[in-house]
Amino acid sequence: MLVLLFLILLFSGVISSEPCHPDDLYSILAFKNSFSNGDILHSWLSDMDCCSIFDCKSNRVIDFTITNSELSGSIKPDAFAGFTFLQRLRLHKLPNLVGQIPRSIENLTHLTYLEINWTNVTGHVPDNLSKLKDLMILDFSFNKLYGSVPPSLPLLPSIFAISLDRNQLTGSLPESYGLFPTTLNSPVLILSHNKLSGELPLSLGTTKFQRIDLSRNSFSGDASMLFGEDKSCQLLDISRNSFEFDFSKVGFMNEALVTLDISHNKIYGKIPSKITEAFMLQQLNMSYNRLCGEIPQGWKLKYRQEGFDNSSFSHNRCLCGAPLEPCKP
Repeated sequence: MLVLLFLILLFSGVISSEPCHPDDLYSILAFKNSFSNGDILHSWLSDMDCCSIFDCKSNRVIDFTITNSELSGSIKPDAFAGFTFLQRLRLHKLPNLVGQIPRSIENLTHLTYLEINWTNVTGHVPDNLSKLKDLMILDFSFNKLYGSVPPSLPLLPSIFAISLDRNQLTGSLPESYGLFPTTLNSPVLILSHNKLSGELPLSLGTTKFQRIDLSRNSFSGDASMLFGEDKSCQLLDISRNSFEFDFSKVGFMNEALVTLDISHNKIYGKIPSKITEAFMLQQLNMSYNRLCGEIPQGWKLKYRQEGFDNSSFSHNRCLCGAPLEPCKP
């Protein structure tokens, strides 16, 4: 009976004759040997048991996570080629990681989560990520990536979160960024702290974002399509751009909006009275614009005991009323 049980376990893959699948071992050692100080990964050896270090399924590595490491150098172009069953790749806070993102990432067709952030990688956002049909979350923030934003990313069939903030990306935002796939998750788009410019595509108005942050770029023109009573946006940040539109005509996501920052733009008109019905609102900044008229009163805030102070409204053309100076008769 014990022999039979052993054979069942052996052929079901629960017990493997190999401590590490050769393809996974190749990628692990190729990653290690990419760095001048790779010896700090002292347990990564040719006879290592991959699954004692990394999460595995059926003896294949499905999660490769390296965080807060002083590894120094660039990743070899084919280093990830063997990780064909990988579902999660996370390289976080590797300040001495340089060079470009390896093109061999295109082989990781089972990836659902891809994070390479807080590094010093450079180059363009890879244009071959369109092959990652299962990818749901992409985070390339806090790097030194440059060039344009690839139009293919939001067209991935499973994608719902893209974070490319704090890079050096340039150019305009493609129309496709308003064409996220319809999934159970509302899209998240974070592009702040780049050098993006031009007008926003009208397609953004057809998407019900959960969070959208376009702050600290050089966008211009109309951004009113991001607002609306039918939207479900929790965070909307378009601050520190050159947007210019009539704020009095926008609608508000009264049951969802938590953070709204439109500061440091050229937005004009009155503040719509319906903003006071956004009961979830906790952070508000409308300063440094061209707004006029009386600030609406009677906030119905659920998580703030008081309304907002003058820093939320200061440095506008002619706003008045509490918490600013009273309106003149």
